[in-house]
Amino acid sequence: MKIKKIIPKFVVNLYHFFLVLTGAFWYGFPSRKMTVIGITGTKGKSTTVMLAGKILEEAGSKVGWISSATIKVGNKEWLNPYHMTMPGRFTIQRLMAQMVKEKCRYCLLEVTSEGVVQYRHRFISFDTAVFLNLRPEHIEAHGSFEKYREAKGKLFGVTKKKHILNLDDENTEYFLKYPAREKWGYELKTQKSKLKTTTQNLKVLIANNIKTIPQGNNFVVQGIPFQANLLGGFNIYNALAAIALALSEEVSLDICKKALEKIKTIPGRMEIVVERPFKVIVDLAHTPDSFEEVFRTVKDMPHNKIISIFGAAGGGRDKWKRPVLGKIAAQNSDFIILTNEDSYDERPEEILNQIEAGVKETNLKDYLKIEDRREAIRAGLKMAGENDIVLFLGKGTEQLMVVGSQKIPWDDRNIVREELNNLKK
Repeated sequence: MKIKKIIPKFVVNLYHFFLVLTGAFWYGFPSRKMTVIGITGTKGKSTTVMLAGKILEEAGSKVGWISSATIKVGNKEWLNPYHMTMPGRFTIQRLMAQMVKEKCRYCLLEVTSEGVVQYRHRFISFDTAVFLNLRPEHIEAHGSFEKYREAKGKLFGVTKKKHILNLDDENTEYFLKYPAREKWGYELKTQKSKLKTTTQNLKVLIANNIKTIPQGNNFVVQGIPFQANLLGGFNIYNALAAIALALSEEVSLDICKKALEKIKTIPGRMEIVVERPFKVIVDLAHTPDSFEEVFRTVKDMPHNKIISIFGAAGGGRDKWKRPVLGKIAAQNSDFIILTNEDSYDERPEEILNQIEAGVKETNLKDYLKIEDRREAIRAGLKMAGENDIVLFLGKGTEQLMVVGSQKIPWDDRNIVREELNNLKK
Protein backbone atom coordinates (compact mmCIF):
# COMPACT_ATOMS: atom_id res chain seq x y z
CA MET A 1 0.00 0.00 0.00
CA LYS A 2 1.29 3.42 -0.89
CA ILE A 3 2.13 5.70 2.02
CA LYS A 4 -0.19 8.48 0.84
CA LYS A 5 -3.17 6.12 1.07
CA ILE A 6 -2.71 5.64 4.82
CA ILE A 7 -1.99 9.27 5.73
CA PRO A 8 -5.07 11.08 7.14
CA LYS A 9 -6.67 13.44 4.64
CA PHE A 10 -6.32 16.51 6.85
CA VAL A 11 -2.54 15.90 7.02
CA VAL A 12 -2.33 15.69 3.21
CA ASN A 13 -4.41 18.90 2.91
CA LEU A 14 -2.15 20.64 5.43
CA TYR A 15 0.90 19.56 3.43
CA HIS A 16 -0.50 20.95 0.17
CA PHE A 17 -1.58 24.19 1.85
CA PHE A 18 1.87 24.68 3.41
CA LEU A 19 3.59 24.14 0.04
CA VAL A 20 1.30 26.67 -1.64
CA LEU A 21 1.89 29.31 1.03
CA THR A 22 5.64 28.70 1.06
CA GLY A 23 5.89 28.94 -2.74
CA ALA A 24 3.92 32.19 -2.87
CA PHE A 25 5.96 33.69 0.00
CA TRP A 26 9.28 32.57 -1.50
CA TYR A 27 8.59 34.30 -4.81
CA GLY A 28 7.04 37.41 -3.26
CA PHE A 29 3.38 36.81 -4.17
CA PRO A 30 3.93 37.64 -7.87
CA SER A 31 0.23 37.37 -8.81
CA ARG A 32 -0.41 40.64 -6.97
CA LYS A 33 1.70 42.45 -9.58
CA MET A 34 -0.29 41.35 -12.67
CA THR A 35 -3.86 40.92 -13.83
CA VAL A 36 -4.48 37.19 -13.31
CA ILE A 37 -7.19 35.36 -15.25
CA GLY A 38 -8.23 31.83 -14.27
CA ILE A 39 -9.96 29.72 -16.91
CA THR A 40 -11.78 26.54 -15.90
CA GLY A 41 -14.05 23.96 -17.50
CA THR A 42 -13.92 20.34 -18.59
CA LYS A 43 -12.71 21.13 -22.09
CA GLY A 44 -11.38 24.05 -24.12
CA LYS A 45 -9.17 25.57 -21.42
CA SER A 46 -5.89 25.53 -23.36
CA THR A 47 -7.50 26.84 -26.53
CA THR A 48 -9.26 29.67 -24.68
CA VAL A 49 -6.08 30.61 -22.80
CA MET A 50 -4.16 30.89 -26.06
CA LEU A 51 -6.92 32.69 -27.99
CA ALA A 52 -7.40 35.23 -25.19
CA GLY A 53 -3.64 35.62 -24.78
CA LYS A 54 -3.16 36.36 -28.50
CA ILE A 55 -5.94 38.95 -28.42
CA LEU A 56 -4.40 40.72 -25.41
CA GLU A 57 -1.03 40.69 -27.17
CA GLU A 58 -2.62 42.15 -30.29
CA ALA A 59 -3.92 44.94 -28.05
CA GLY A 60 -0.34 45.75 -27.09
CA SER A 61 -0.01 44.00 -23.72
CA LYS A 62 2.74 41.62 -22.66
CA VAL A 63 1.26 38.27 -21.66
CA GLY A 64 2.21 35.08 -19.88
CA TRP A 65 0.24 31.86 -19.51
CA ILE A 66 0.34 28.34 -18.10
CA SER A 67 -1.73 25.78 -20.00
CA SER A 68 -1.63 22.04 -20.51
CA ALA A 69 -0.45 22.66 -24.08
CA THR A 70 2.17 25.39 -23.72
CA ILE A 71 3.74 27.78 -21.23
CA LYS A 72 4.50 31.36 -22.21
CA VAL A 73 6.53 34.01 -20.41
CA GLY A 74 6.64 37.25 -22.35
CA ASN A 75 8.24 36.54 -25.73
CA LYS A 76 9.21 32.92 -24.93
CA GLU A 77 6.82 29.99 -25.38
CA TRP A 78 7.43 26.27 -24.95
CA LEU A 79 5.50 23.01 -24.65
CA ASN A 80 4.31 22.14 -21.15
CA PRO A 81 6.78 19.45 -19.96
CA TYR A 82 5.11 18.65 -16.62
CA HIS A 83 2.40 16.14 -17.63
CA MET A 84 -0.08 18.18 -15.61
CA THR A 85 -2.15 21.27 -16.35
CA MET A 86 -1.39 23.04 -13.07
CA PRO A 87 2.25 22.22 -12.24
CA GLY A 88 3.68 22.12 -8.70
CA ARG A 89 2.99 25.05 -6.41
CA PHE A 90 6.59 26.31 -6.50
CA THR A 91 6.61 25.98 -10.31
CA ILE A 92 3.47 28.08 -10.76
CA GLN A 93 4.79 30.80 -8.46
CA ARG A 94 8.24 30.69 -10.11
CA LEU A 95 6.73 31.06 -13.58
CA MET A 96 4.55 33.95 -12.42
CA ALA A 97 7.61 35.61 -10.88
CA GLN A 98 9.34 35.30 -14.27
CA MET A 99 6.30 36.91 -15.91
CA VAL A 100 6.57 39.83 -13.50
CA LYS A 101 10.28 40.14 -14.28
CA GLU A 102 9.44 40.21 -18.01
CA LYS A 103 6.89 42.97 -17.28
CA CYS A 104 3.84 40.90 -18.28
CA ARG A 105 0.62 42.76 -17.67
CA TYR A 106 -1.52 39.62 -17.85
CA CYS A 107 -1.16 36.06 -16.59
CA LEU A 108 -3.64 33.45 -17.84
CA LEU A 109 -3.93 30.17 -15.97
CA GLU A 110 -5.80 26.96 -16.63
CA VAL A 111 -7.44 25.99 -13.36
CA THR A 112 -8.31 22.32 -12.84
CA SER A 113 -10.49 20.67 -10.22
CA GLU A 114 -7.62 18.46 -9.06
CA GLY A 115 -5.41 21.54 -8.77
CA VAL A 116 -8.05 23.23 -6.62
CA VAL A 117 -8.31 20.20 -4.33
CA GLN A 118 -4.54 20.49 -3.78
CA TYR A 119 -4.88 24.26 -3.11
CA ARG A 120 -2.82 25.20 -6.18
CA HIS A 121 -5.18 28.12 -6.77
CA ARG A 122 -4.60 29.57 -3.31
CA PHE A 123 -2.42 32.64 -2.72
CA ILE A 124 -2.96 33.60 -6.37
CA SER A 125 -4.79 36.91 -6.66
CA PHE A 126 -7.30 36.17 -9.41
CA ASP A 127 -8.91 39.20 -11.05
CA THR A 128 -11.12 37.28 -13.48
CA ALA A 129 -12.61 33.78 -13.50
CA VAL A 130 -13.88 32.22 -16.75
CA PHE A 131 -16.27 29.24 -16.86
CA LEU A 132 -16.36 27.31 -20.16
CA ASN A 133 -18.42 24.15 -19.59
CA LEU A 134 -18.83 21.15 -17.32
CA ARG A 135 -19.09 17.47 -18.21
CA PRO A 136 -18.49 14.32 -16.13
CA GLU A 137 -14.74 13.88 -15.54
CA HIS A 138 -12.53 12.96 -12.56
CA ILE A 139 -15.69 11.63 -10.89
CA GLU A 140 -13.90 8.77 -9.15
CA ALA A 141 -11.21 11.15 -7.85
CA HIS A 142 -13.74 13.62 -6.44
CA GLY A 143 -16.40 11.17 -5.33
CA SER A 144 -19.30 12.64 -7.32
CA PHE A 145 -20.16 15.07 -10.09
CA GLU A 146 -21.42 17.53 -7.48
CA LYS A 147 -18.04 17.54 -5.72
CA TYR A 148 -16.28 17.95 -9.07
CA ARG A 149 -18.46 20.98 -9.79
CA GLU A 150 -17.89 22.31 -6.28
CA ALA A 151 -14.11 22.15 -6.83
CA LYS A 152 -14.47 24.17 -10.03
CA GLY A 153 -16.67 26.65 -8.18
CA LYS A 154 -13.96 27.44 -5.65
CA LEU A 155 -12.15 29.48 -8.30
CA PHE A 156 -15.19 31.75 -8.47
CA GLY A 157 -15.35 31.86 -4.69
CA VAL A 158 -11.89 33.45 -4.48
CA THR A 159 -12.38 35.73 -7.51
CA LYS A 160 -14.42 38.79 -6.58
CA LYS A 161 -13.82 41.20 -9.48
CA LYS A 162 -14.98 39.64 -12.76
CA HIS A 163 -16.77 36.45 -13.81
CA ILE A 164 -17.24 35.35 -17.44
CA LEU A 165 -19.65 32.47 -18.08
CA ASN A 166 -20.95 30.26 -20.87
CA LEU A 167 -24.70 30.87 -20.66
CA ASP A 168 -25.44 27.86 -22.87
CA ASP A 169 -24.02 25.37 -20.36
CA GLU A 170 -26.54 23.69 -18.09
CA ASN A 171 -24.26 24.14 -15.07
CA THR A 172 -23.87 27.91 -15.41
CA GLU A 173 -26.65 28.50 -12.88
CA TYR A 174 -24.38 27.05 -10.20
CA PHE A 175 -21.52 29.41 -11.01
CA LEU A 176 -23.77 32.47 -11.27
CA LYS A 177 -24.47 32.27 -7.54
CA TYR A 178 -20.94 33.42 -6.72
CA PRO A 179 -20.77 37.21 -6.27
CA ALA A 180 -18.58 39.43 -8.44
CA ARG A 181 -18.45 43.16 -9.16
CA GLU A 182 -18.79 42.53 -12.90
CA LYS A 183 -20.32 39.61 -14.80
CA TRP A 184 -20.22 38.75 -18.48
CA GLY A 185 -22.02 35.97 -20.31
CA TYR A 186 -21.69 34.57 -23.83
CA GLU A 187 -23.99 32.36 -25.89
CA LEU A 188 -24.95 31.24 -29.37
CA LYS A 189 -28.16 32.66 -30.79
CA THR A 190 -29.05 29.18 -32.06
CA GLN A 191 -29.27 27.78 -28.52
CA LYS A 192 -32.15 28.09 -26.09
CA SER A 193 -31.14 29.65 -22.80
CA LYS A 194 -30.65 27.14 -19.97
CA LEU A 195 -30.87 29.81 -17.28
CA LYS A 196 -33.84 29.54 -14.95
CA THR A 197 -33.32 33.00 -13.51
CA THR A 198 -32.24 36.30 -14.93
CA THR A 199 -29.22 38.09 -13.56
CA GLN A 200 -29.12 41.84 -13.30
CA ASN A 201 -26.11 43.70 -14.67
CA LEU A 202 -25.01 40.66 -16.72
CA LYS A 203 -23.40 41.82 -19.97
CA VAL A 204 -24.18 39.30 -22.67
CA LEU A 205 -22.23 38.56 -25.84
CA ILE A 206 -24.14 36.70 -28.57
CA ALA A 207 -22.78 34.97 -31.67
CA ASN A 208 -25.14 34.66 -34.65
CA ASN A 209 -25.03 33.89 -38.40
CA ILE A 210 -22.92 30.83 -37.57
CA LYS A 211 -21.50 28.89 -40.52
CA THR A 212 -19.05 26.00 -40.62
CA ILE A 213 -16.40 26.32 -43.31
CA PRO A 214 -13.63 23.84 -44.31
CA GLN A 215 -10.97 25.67 -42.29
CA GLY A 216 -13.10 26.55 -39.25
CA ASN A 217 -16.14 28.66 -38.41
CA ASN A 218 -17.68 32.00 -39.34
CA PHE A 219 -19.89 33.95 -36.95
CA VAL A 220 -20.99 37.50 -36.23
CA VAL A 221 -20.72 39.38 -32.91
CA GLN A 222 -22.32 42.81 -32.57
CA GLY A 223 -22.33 43.25 -36.34
CA ILE A 224 -18.64 42.32 -36.74
CA PRO A 225 -17.96 39.19 -38.86
CA PHE A 226 -15.38 36.76 -37.44
CA GLN A 227 -13.54 33.86 -39.01
CA ALA A 228 -12.05 31.42 -36.47
CA ASN A 229 -9.60 29.15 -38.28
CA LEU A 230 -9.96 26.26 -35.85
CA LEU A 231 -11.73 22.99 -36.65
CA GLY A 232 -14.84 22.09 -34.68
CA GLY A 233 -18.02 23.96 -33.88
CA PHE A 234 -17.11 23.79 -30.18
CA ASN A 235 -14.32 26.28 -30.90
CA ILE A 236 -16.93 28.99 -31.43
CA TYR A 237 -17.53 28.85 -27.68
CA ASN A 238 -13.81 29.07 -26.97
CA ALA A 239 -13.51 32.07 -29.28
CA LEU A 240 -16.53 33.74 -27.66
CA ALA A 241 -15.05 33.24 -24.19
CA ALA A 242 -11.82 34.88 -25.36
CA ILE A 243 -13.71 37.77 -26.96
CA ALA A 244 -15.84 38.33 -23.83
CA LEU A 245 -12.69 38.36 -21.73
CA ALA A 246 -11.06 40.87 -24.07
CA LEU A 247 -14.11 43.15 -24.06
CA SER A 248 -14.11 43.06 -20.26
CA GLU A 249 -10.54 44.41 -20.49
CA GLU A 250 -11.71 47.18 -22.86
CA VAL A 251 -10.17 45.62 -25.97
CA SER A 252 -12.15 46.42 -29.12
CA LEU A 253 -13.93 43.86 -31.29
CA ASP A 254 -11.78 44.96 -34.24
CA ILE A 255 -8.63 43.92 -32.37
CA CYS A 256 -10.29 40.64 -31.36
CA LYS A 257 -11.14 39.96 -35.00
CA LYS A 258 -7.63 40.79 -36.19
CA ALA A 259 -5.99 38.53 -33.58
CA LEU A 260 -8.31 35.54 -34.04
CA GLU A 261 -7.97 35.51 -37.80
CA LYS A 262 -4.17 35.22 -37.46
CA ILE A 263 -4.44 31.98 -35.46
CA LYS A 264 -4.32 28.88 -37.66
CA THR A 265 -3.95 26.08 -35.10
CA ILE A 266 -3.64 25.29 -31.40
CA PRO A 267 -0.92 22.69 -30.63
CA GLY A 268 -2.42 19.26 -30.06
CA ARG A 269 -6.01 20.47 -30.42
CA MET A 270 -7.50 19.18 -33.69
CA GLU A 271 -4.02 19.76 -35.07
CA ILE A 272 -3.53 18.54 -38.63
CA VAL A 273 -0.05 16.99 -38.52
CA VAL A 274 -0.15 15.49 -42.03
CA GLU A 275 -2.27 16.85 -44.88
CA ARG A 276 -1.61 14.42 -47.77
CA PRO A 277 -2.05 11.75 -49.09
CA PHE A 278 -4.20 11.24 -45.98
CA LYS A 279 -4.96 13.52 -43.06
CA VAL A 280 -3.47 12.87 -39.64
CA ILE A 281 -5.14 14.74 -36.79
CA VAL A 282 -3.84 14.79 -33.20
CA ASP A 283 -6.19 15.83 -30.41
CA LEU A 284 -6.24 15.67 -26.61
CA ALA A 285 -9.82 14.30 -26.57
CA HIS A 286 -10.15 11.84 -23.67
CA THR A 287 -13.76 12.17 -22.49
CA PRO A 288 -16.97 10.86 -24.11
CA ASP A 289 -18.16 14.39 -24.82
CA SER A 290 -14.90 15.44 -26.48
CA PHE A 291 -14.82 12.20 -28.49
CA GLU A 292 -18.29 12.96 -29.85
CA GLU A 293 -17.26 16.48 -30.84
CA VAL A 294 -14.11 15.30 -32.60
CA PHE A 295 -16.02 12.69 -34.60
CA ARG A 296 -18.79 15.17 -35.39
CA THR A 297 -16.15 17.47 -36.87
CA VAL A 298 -14.18 14.92 -38.90
CA LYS A 299 -17.27 13.21 -40.31
CA ASP A 300 -18.17 16.50 -41.97
CA MET A 301 -14.75 16.59 -43.66
CA PRO A 302 -14.32 14.88 -47.06
CA HIS A 303 -12.85 11.42 -46.45
CA ASN A 304 -12.86 7.76 -47.39
CA LYS A 305 -12.18 5.98 -44.10
CA ILE A 306 -11.77 7.17 -40.52
CA ILE A 307 -9.08 5.29 -38.59
CA SER A 308 -8.94 6.02 -34.84
CA ILE A 309 -6.06 5.20 -32.49
CA PHE A 310 -6.57 5.79 -28.76
CA GLY A 311 -6.49 4.39 -25.24
CA ALA A 312 -7.47 5.64 -21.78
CA ALA A 313 -5.52 6.82 -18.76
CA GLY A 314 -4.89 4.42 -15.89
CA GLY A 315 -4.20 5.15 -12.26
CA GLY A 316 -7.87 4.67 -11.38
CA ARG A 317 -8.90 7.63 -13.52
CA ASP A 318 -12.56 7.50 -14.57
CA LYS A 319 -12.78 3.79 -15.31
CA TRP A 320 -16.47 4.25 -16.12
CA LYS A 321 -15.66 6.08 -19.34
CA ARG A 322 -13.44 3.42 -20.92
CA PRO A 323 -16.20 1.28 -22.53
CA VAL A 324 -18.05 4.50 -23.44
CA LEU A 325 -15.02 5.77 -25.38
CA GLY A 326 -14.79 2.41 -27.15
CA LYS A 327 -18.44 2.51 -28.13
CA ILE A 328 -18.34 6.10 -29.44
CA ALA A 329 -15.19 5.46 -31.49
CA ALA A 330 -16.59 2.21 -32.91
CA GLN A 331 -19.82 3.93 -33.95
CA ASN A 332 -17.93 6.66 -35.78
CA SER A 333 -14.87 4.92 -37.25
CA ASP A 334 -14.19 2.46 -40.02
CA PHE A 335 -11.27 0.96 -38.13
CA ILE A 336 -9.90 1.47 -34.62
CA ILE A 337 -6.70 0.51 -32.83
CA LEU A 338 -6.78 0.37 -29.04
CA THR A 339 -3.45 1.21 -27.47
CA ASN A 340 -1.72 2.34 -24.31
CA GLU A 341 -2.06 5.93 -23.13
CA ASP A 342 -0.83 6.55 -19.57
CA SER A 343 -1.41 3.30 -17.71
CA TYR A 344 0.33 4.40 -14.50
CA ASP A 345 0.03 1.51 -12.01
CA GLU A 346 -2.68 -0.38 -13.94
CA ARG A 347 -2.06 -3.22 -16.37
CA PRO A 348 -2.40 -1.79 -19.92
CA GLU A 349 -4.10 -4.93 -21.22
CA GLU A 350 -6.86 -4.59 -18.61
CA ILE A 351 -7.53 -1.00 -19.67
CA LEU A 352 -7.72 -2.09 -23.32
CA ASN A 353 -10.10 -4.91 -22.41
CA GLN A 354 -12.40 -2.42 -20.67
CA ILE A 355 -12.40 -0.16 -23.75
CA GLU A 356 -12.98 -3.21 -25.96
CA ALA A 357 -16.13 -4.05 -23.99
CA GLY A 358 -17.69 -0.89 -25.42
CA VAL A 359 -16.52 -1.73 -28.94
CA LYS A 360 -18.22 -5.11 -28.68
CA GLU A 361 -21.56 -3.39 -28.06
CA THR A 362 -21.45 -2.17 -31.67
CA ASN A 363 -21.33 -3.84 -35.07
CA LEU A 364 -17.71 -2.86 -35.72
CA LYS A 365 -15.51 -5.90 -36.24
CA ASP A 366 -12.49 -4.12 -37.70
CA TYR A 367 -10.28 -3.27 -34.75
CA LEU A 368 -6.96 -4.22 -33.21
CA LYS A 369 -5.40 -4.08 -29.76
CA ILE A 370 -1.74 -3.03 -29.91
CA GLU A 371 -0.41 -2.21 -26.46
CA ASP A 372 2.74 -0.42 -27.62
CA ARG A 373 1.62 3.07 -28.70
CA ARG A 374 4.45 3.55 -31.21
CA GLU A 375 3.57 0.26 -32.88
CA ALA A 376 -0.08 1.29 -32.93
CA ILE A 377 0.81 4.60 -34.57
CA ARG A 378 2.90 2.76 -37.16
CA ALA A 379 0.06 0.32 -37.88
CA GLY A 380 -2.49 3.13 -38.23
CA LEU A 381 -0.32 5.02 -40.70
CA LYS A 382 0.48 1.85 -42.64
CA MET A 383 -3.17 1.02 -43.28
CA ALA A 384 -4.17 4.58 -44.22
CA GLY A 385 -5.05 5.20 -47.85
CA GLU A 386 -5.59 8.27 -49.95
CA ASN A 387 -8.14 10.72 -48.48
CA ASP A 388 -8.45 8.75 -45.24
CA ILE A 389 -8.48 10.53 -41.87
CA VAL A 390 -6.28 9.08 -39.13
CA LEU A 391 -7.07 10.26 -35.59
CA PHE A 392 -4.65 10.00 -32.67
CA LEU A 393 -6.61 10.83 -29.54
CA GLY A 394 -5.88 11.28 -25.85
CA LYS A 395 -2.38 12.75 -25.68
CA GLY A 396 -2.31 15.98 -27.70
CA THR A 397 0.98 17.77 -26.94
CA GLU A 398 1.74 15.83 -23.74
CA GLN A 399 5.50 15.41 -23.51
CA LEU A 400 5.52 12.29 -21.34
CA MET A 401 3.82 8.91 -21.26
CA VAL A 402 3.65 7.25 -17.85
CA VAL A 403 3.81 3.47 -17.81
CA GLY A 404 4.20 1.98 -14.34
CA SER A 405 6.99 3.96 -12.69
CA GLN A 406 8.51 4.95 -16.05
CA LYS A 407 8.12 8.44 -17.54
CA ILE A 408 8.79 8.06 -21.24
CA PRO A 409 9.54 11.18 -23.34
CA TRP A 410 6.66 11.41 -25.80
CA ASP A 411 4.81 13.58 -28.30
CA ASP A 412 2.20 11.93 -30.56
CA ARG A 413 2.91 14.48 -33.29
CA ASN A 414 6.65 13.76 -33.40
CA ILE A 415 6.14 10.00 -33.28
CA VAL A 416 3.70 10.27 -36.20
CA ARG A 417 6.29 12.20 -38.25
CA GLU A 418 9.06 9.74 -37.36
CA GLU A 419 7.02 6.69 -38.26
CA LEU A 420 5.77 8.26 -41.47
CA ASN A 421 9.35 8.95 -42.52
CA ASN A 422 10.31 5.36 -41.66
CA LEU A 423 7.46 4.04 -43.85
CA LYS A 424 8.69 6.14 -46.79
CA LYS A 425 12.18 4.63 -46.68
